[in-house]
Amino acid sequence: MIETIQETENYISSFAAFEKDRNSREPAWLRPLRRAALDSFSRMGFPSTHDEEWRFTSVVPITRIPFRLAAADTKNLSAEELKRFSFRSWQGIQLVFINGAYSAELSSDPALPKGGFAGSLAEVLEKQAELVQPHLARYAGVSKEPFAALNTAFTADGAFIYLPKDSVVEEPIHLLFLSTGERNRPLVSHPRILVLAEANSQARILESYASLGEGVYFTNAVTEVVAGENAFIDHYKLQRESLEAFHISTVQVQLGRSANVSTQSISLGGALTRNHVNTVLDGEGGEATLNGFYLVNGRQHVDNHTCIDHAKPHCNSHELYKGILDGKARGVFNGRIIVRPDAQKTDSKQTNKNLILSEEALVNTNPQLEIYADDVKCTHGATIGQLDADSIFYLRSRGIDLESARHLLTYAFAGDFIHRLKIEPLRIALEKSLFARLAEGQEER
Repeated sequence: MIETIQETENYISSFAAFEKDRNSREPAWLRPLRRAALDSFSRMGFPSTHDEEWRFTSVVPITRIPFRLAAADTKNLSAEELKRFSFRSWQGIQLVFINGAYSAELSSDPALPKGGFAGSLAEVLEKQAELVQPHLARYAGVSKEPFAALNTAFTADGAFIYLPKDSVVEEPIHLLFLSTGERNRPLVSHPRILVLAEANSQARILESYASLGEGVYFTNAVTEVVAGENAFIDHYKLQRESLEAFHISTVQVQLGRSANVSTQSISLGGALTRNHVNTVLDGEGGEATLNGFYLVNGRQHVDNHTCIDHAKPHCNSHELYKGILDGKARGVFNGRIIVRPDAQKTDSKQTNKNLILSEEALVNTNPQLEIYADDVKCTHGATIGQLDADSIFYLRSRGIDLESARHLLTYAFAGDFIHRLKIEPLRIALEKSLFARLAEGQEER
């Protein structure tokens, strides 16, 4: 207990200073919401490997570092510097956030349907708080998830996307979150995203995370997506943090009647990464797709925890997570599907596949089904393996050298996920990252 108090005290003391700096124009209901979240975090403390949900992932490296709250630094970057984090041939909307704070100077002017909004969460909290209040922190589990509670306690700015009824955003929206990592000064930021899609609205959203500098830093992000009746949201999350960074995130999706939401999670960077992706099918006829890809080497550790909650009947869900691990990397996949008693006619499929490229890489995978209804179709499966020796022999017999054969087979393994990406610049960038990592692995060997 004493150790837990010492670990959390840094954040509790930071919260006091954070509260003093709050804008007086914030809505009155926000402070009690933050305080309740901090109380939850104080009660729970940080998780340990004694907790079943965290038994393969230790957060001790995070708890032992006295992270300081990063300033809302919206300093200007040159166009050339910004290009490093954007995508070549990007044609959509791009909104930039530094340490979780919106930078209007660096962002493009979003052309949205009448009544729509994409921009600063802080701005909406000041001017249209009634739009946010019914949804902010109502879905991400602050009573059970300490990192989500910590994010809520420090919520000040971030991204808010509002899609009015029947609106369609043709261009993809890129939410670019940059952290100012600094040597000898560990910083923490708590980016917050709220997407509110009303009935029959449609949008494609990419949130990505990267670093402006080197050094140890901690990104603790929470995204809540609320999809109304018949809404369609195609969501992507790309994590390409510094290899010294820690990245914890929660994506919470709430689906209404006949809503269709897909979310694709891609993890490339970070020393320690933990992704929570939770989906609740809370309306009849909903459809959810959860896909993920992780590419790690060295001593990187990535943990993907997903939960698909079928709360209403006649809903479908599809899940595919693929991982490639090299060096001494560690991977964790824990996928849970819940079918409630009233969720008859559920159709759900879950698959996790892992490719191990070295003798020292390790994966722990745990697909789970909890079914409380009797008229359902549910399947799950997981595989862990190395490159197929017969396939390598076949390619070499056609005159292809060993390393090229390995590269081709590794790309083929990843291709099933890559080809599902509907945003072309993202797909190209992921292909380049894959080839670059393969080349690094070849040099190390």
